[in-house]
Amino acid sequence: MRAWTACLSWDARAIRASSAIATSPLGRRIAQHNPRAAAARVGSSAMGEAEPGAARAPEPPAGAASDPHAWSRAVFLRLLGGIYLAAFVSLWVQVEGLIGSRGILPYGELLELGRTRLGVSRYWVLPTVLWLGGGDAALHAVCGAGTVLAIVAMLGRARALSMLALWALYLSLATVGEDFLSFQWDALLLEAGLLAVFLAPRGLVRARPGAAPALVVGLFRWLLFRLMFGSGVVKLRSGDPTWRSLTALQYHYETQPLPTWIGYYAHHLPARMHTVSCAIMFGIELGLPWLIWSPAAWRRMAAVGFVFLQVLIALTGNYAFFNLLSVALCVFIAGPESLPARWRRPPPASGRADWFGPWPRPVLVPLAAVILLVSGLEFTEATLGVGLPWPRPVIALARAVSPLRSIDSYGLFAVMTTTRPEIVLEGSDDGATWRAYDFRYKPGDAARRPGFVAPHQPRLDWQMWFAALGPCEQSPWLDRLFQRLLEGSPPVVGLLASNPFPSHPPRYLRALLYDYHFTDLDTHRRTGEWWQRRLEGEFCPPVSRISPAPP
Repeated sequence: MRAWTACLSWDARAIRASSAIATSPLGRRIAQHNPRAAAARVGSSAMGEAEPGAARAPEPPAGAASDPHAWSRAVFLRLLGGIYLAAFVSLWVQVEGLIGSRGILPYGELLELGRTRLGVSRYWVLPTVLWLGGGDAALHAVCGAGTVLAIVAMLGRARALSMLALWALYLSLATVGEDFLSFQWDALLLEAGLLAVFLAPRGLVRARPGAAPALVVGLFRWLLFRLMFGSGVVKLRSGDPTWRSLTALQYHYETQPLPTWIGYYAHHLPARMHTVSCAIMFGIELGLPWLIWSPAAWRRMAAVGFVFLQVLIALTGNYAFFNLLSVALCVFIAGPESLPARWRRPPPASGRADWFGPWPRPVLVPLAAVILLVSGLEFTEATLGVGLPWPRPVIALARAVSPLRSIDSYGLFAVMTTTRPEIVLEGSDDGATWRAYDFRYKPGDAARRPGFVAPHQPRLDWQMWFAALGPCEQSPWLDRLFQRLLEGSPPVVGLLASNPFPSHPPRYLRALLYDYHFTDLDTHRRTGEWWQRRLEGEFCPPVSRISPAPP
């Protein structure tokens, strides 16, 4: 099946490549392969060139009247600016507690390890502007600079140089964020952000004339295809029985990391509704992505389906800026024809796409080649689970670019969790009377309503959900969390909703594991409680500031 490789081509100089995406920060192990690569080409209609009888061409901003992708570029860059703004501000309010000098995983320790073990190569293996030093002030400076540049992009002043700075600043934080910046949407933002560098107009203050490169638009569509199709494939390939029996949504709303109150009511829908919803989801994720490469009217149909799915996900659960970014990517297949007629502008004079826009071919052709080759390797390996005999140079290329975190594989909810274990942290002064720490957003108090927090992502709350799925030893960062709470570290305590020891830190700390479930509707109406819980036992051994365990 070679359709997945038929993504991009231009003139007689076609890039022959494959799809999907790269590896993890320090380089993931890639299976051995033999030379041979699949390749294919796609017609210009899938890339957005004018088609006979097609709907009205995209709305152009001033100065780009003949650019069929001008509307997509203008709208996406504004949306991406808003997403960057949410990402930087969300990190800013918690970055000191997560990776600051008195945080859970101080970034200075990672850089010192890189300095002693990696030598000069540390600048490529750990790409971050934080090598310049500055401690916690540097973290705030990076977040502040990112916030300002994101606002500039939102106001429609995005330029290639400013988008490059946004990408580099977010990469700088992701590199040192370790467990707390390892989510799929972090990689998705970096990949979309890198492509946006070549989508944005060149120039500093005034944008230089030039159409949006159709080649870059094609790469955005390829990214959207991998995101949506990969999310469907991994569910089936995982062998999870709940996905194959279409019963996964009977568990999802209750067991997802941070549900909303709408998710509570969705959980109590009839089982038949969950089955139908699951089937519709598979139709959207496995069927509609192929329409990305079809004529404009069919592409718009895919966009409607994708947006519909993302809205439902956002209403029932909190997934940071993931849903916003997924919807923003749909701009490249929707076009202004999807808007109400009163919001449209007159169509451009010409619908011919410019493959390279203002960029020289020696810049965009290698970029596309690297993305297609590395993403092709990852798509076949990690997403499809197909081991192709990739040439050694391609494998080496994937390893080389992996520190940039800007080509990745995507696939959400591959395995459905059917239970909801929750870690409850408790402190004590005497080892007999214990008081619980309340988290801001993750379930704790049974009477607290699950709320909306996205696009903010409380990253400690999220990591506590992942930690509860395995034994204590699988999350070594928990030891550092316990240590900081026993020290009473203000930045770490500030990540929590309340501190049961305001005058002094506790002498002892323990972690208990509870099994949480939504209450039924009758219980909720009677008691006002959203959750019911049952103690399962000890999660981590008790620790103390002065001894291994309390008496």
